[in-house]
Amino acid sequence: MRRDCLVDHLAKNLAVLKREFAEEYDGAGHIQEVIPTSKSERFPMDSHDLELLHRFAGSNPIHYNSFEKTVGDTPCTVYEGDINRYWLNSIQHDSSHAPFSPTWMMSAYVGSLFVRELGYGQVVDVGSGDGRIAFCGRVAGMESYSIDVDEMLVGIQNSLSDILDFHPFCSDAASFDYSALDLERPAFFIGGLAQMGGSDLAAGVMRGMPGRVDAGWVFAGTRSQKYRPDPKNEAGWGTFIDENGLELIRTVSLPTAWTFGEPDDTPYVFARTLGNSNPN
Repeated sequence: MRRDCLVDHLAKNLAVLKREFAEEYDGAGHIQEVIPTSKSERFPMDSHDLELLHRFAGSNPIHYNSFEKTVGDTPCTVYEGDINRYWLNSIQHDSSHAPFSPTWMMSAYVGSLFVRELGYGQVVDVGSGDGRIAFCGRVAGMESYSIDVDEMLVGIQNSLSDILDFHPFCSDAASFDYSALDLERPAFFIGGLAQMGGSDLAAGVMRGMPGRVDAGWVFAGTRSQKYRPDPKNEAGWGTFIDENGLELIRTVSLPTAWTFGEPDDTPYVFARTLGNSNPN
C-alpha cells in the first residue's frame, strides 16, 4: 500500500473501530481507548511502531487497567484510565489554555504519519499533556519536542521519554522561544480548541518562532453545537487560518477521549504557513 494511501486507510478504519468499541464497551473507565494488538489488513502498520504505541500506553500512569478484547473483527488491547487529578492540576495555571484531555494513541500516530507524508521533518506538540503526539512523531521517524506548562504532566513525559526521547519541556507554550529549537520544516500540533483558548496559544507560538517558508499546523477542532461557531467554519479555526495567512490542507476526523461517547470524532485541521515571514 502506498504511504499516502495508508493514512486514509488507517483513519477510516480507526473511526469504524471507535464506533464498534463505543457500542460494545461496558467498563467504568473515566477514559478508554483501544490499540490493535497486531498488524492486519485493516491496520497494516509497522509491527515495531505498534509495539512502541503499546509500550507508551502500558507504561503511562494515566492508565490503571488493560485487557485484551476483539472489537469487531480486530483483536485489540483496551486501556482504561483516569485523568481527573491531571485535569484538575492542568487548569490551575494562569497561562493554561485548555485542560488536559488526551487524543487516542492511534489518532496521534495517524496524525504524525500524515505530517510526515506532507514532508515535515519535526513535530512540536504544543500544550502536550502526556506527550503522546510528540512520542508518535518520534515513532514515525521525525524529531519531536513537547511543551506543557504543567509540571505533573511533564513528569509523566519524562518518565516515558526513556522509551523514545521526544524532548519534553516544562514551559508556557505561548511564550516559549521556538527559535531555540533550531527547527526546519516543523509541524506544530496545537492542543486546545479554538474556542477554549487554542487560538491564543497558536498565536503565541507564531510570535515565538522565526519566519519560515513552510511550517505545518495541526489544529484540534470541533463541530459540537455547544461551542460557538466560527463564521469561516473549518471546525472553529477558519478565522484564525484566514487572518494568519495559512493555507488549509485537509481535515481528518480522529477519535479522542472527549468524543468517545459522541457519534462524531474530532476534526484535526491541517494547514501550512505561506510566504517567508511570520504573519504576526
